[in-house]
Amino acid sequence: MAEYLTPGVYIEEIERGPRPIEGVPTSTAAFLGETERGAIKPRMVTSYKEYQRWFGGTFGDAKFMPYSASGFFENGGKRLYVSRIVGENATAAEAAFGPFMVRAAGPGSWGKRVWARIDDSTTKRPDGGGVPQAVGFRLRFAFWSNPAPGFVPFDPFAEPLRPPRPALIEDFDDLVTDAASPDFHEKRMQDSSALATLFKIAPGGADARPANGSSALDQAGLDDPAPIDVADYQGELVPGAARAEAQGLAALELDSCREVSLVYAPDVGADVAKAIISHCERMRFRFAAVDVAKGKGDAAALDPRTSVQDSAYAAFYYPWITVSDPQTGARKSVPPGGHVLGVYARTDVERGVFKAPANEILRGALALEFDINDNTQSVLNPRGVNAIRQFPGRGIRIWGARTMSSNGLWKYVSVRRLFIFLERSIYEGTQWVVFEPNDITLWDRVTDTLRLFLRNQWRQGALFGRTEEQAFFVTCDESTMTQDDILNGRLICEVGIAPVRPAEFVVFRIFQHTAEAQR
Repeated sequence: MAEYLTPGVYIEEIERGPRPIEGVPTSTAAFLGETERGAIKPRMVTSYKEYQRWFGGTFGDAKFMPYSASGFFENGGKRLYVSRIVGENATAAEAAFGPFMVRAAGPGSWGKRVWARIDDSTTKRPDGGGVPQAVGFRLRFAFWSNPAPGFVPFDPFAEPLRPPRPALIEDFDDLVTDAASPDFHEKRMQDSSALATLFKIAPGGADARPANGSSALDQAGLDDPAPIDVADYQGELVPGAARAEAQGLAALELDSCREVSLVYAPDVGADVAKAIISHCERMRFRFAAVDVAKGKGDAAALDPRTSVQDSAYAAFYYPWITVSDPQTGARKSVPPGGHVLGVYARTDVERGVFKAPANEILRGALALEFDINDNTQSVLNPRGVNAIRQFPGRGIRIWGARTMSSNGLWKYVSVRRLFIFLERSIYEGTQWVVFEPNDITLWDRVTDTLRLFLRNQWRQGALFGRTEEQAFFVTCDESTMTQDDILNGRLICEVGIAPVRPAEFVVFRIFQHTAEAQR
């Protein structure tokens, strides 16, 4: 309560009525898998060019992350968290420069193709005797992508015309070791270098700086000899392992990645797919896309509910698609999930999360691994397999919108994702209620808050009904709470929602109409 001790006029701001609930984003995706290079901490990129800068381009015949990222952005995706997966015993390449160490941005043998050069800074200032002196030091990195067998890194800054040219060069000039300076190397390089970091390893005076020199990062830099498995995708820290930070699904559970709503890993086995689906179910506000394995020509044998998992938090897509390599232009057969999630993002923006991501053109798809007709899809559709089909004159389209659930209430992707959107929006938008006085006034405010939010969703077409009463209801009063609930600090509100479902089977009944005889 305000105190009134001095006579006068007092102006007070008070808060009444509902608080608005803002709809949460639904199209932010996270892709997990092996990349050419980069850190293992998930990083958000907003274009394929940005992906190439931080994680490199295409590499290896069975590495599909670059193609999935390219397809995601080509089909309308805007925000993508890339989570690089490495083996637990992979180490980062490094090289010493006096009391400092240059270390590759992430583990793996790719770091040995990074060249580091340290020189005096190009900016010079006169000292007390009028002799120009460098204000700091200059750090440059170079990286070669997909070099020929037997390639040995060299100093491209000393021999700029010598082939092959590096795929990426970074230049940081006028760096200093004074932490109070805006040019302090840790400040300048943080989240700025995609190739390496610089840090101190030996004691020295306040003016100690890296020694001038030029070298490849030829120390350590090893790949884990064991193949990537489900434990690496789960990403928990393993005692005694070389990897010292969480990756994969464990890293996606951090608050920095809380806006992720779509999760996908290209070309993984059933065990990894199960781990991703379980992650989405545990996080509650995420949805997964799952690919069929390559070469599955027997469509009748596909049943993801038994081979993978029966879940309403994932959708299964078949078959693989043929795309153009974003670097070479050659045709490449790739899993469809990255392109499909781009369609999810495009549909969310253009129509809304309540619109099924189906009957949409799959941009970038040139051909299908297997052609699917009506007879084949009549077997696949009831099993929760979403077909990708090619129609004459209409292109290649997603022709299915079902989850992997056998529960009829949750068989459509759009219904499950609509509830994810509504539940998360309500969760985020009602945090102010906690510790408010639990009385009738609060109940009315909560009811009005939810009603305004759901009314807006109904008007946009997300809910079914000619009137608000048919589309939804909100109840928050003595009928939803007992006296025991109130005494124990529980506010219970019941919300009923009638979601719209896709018109999956469109039937036109046509008959012959004979005009009646005239009188």
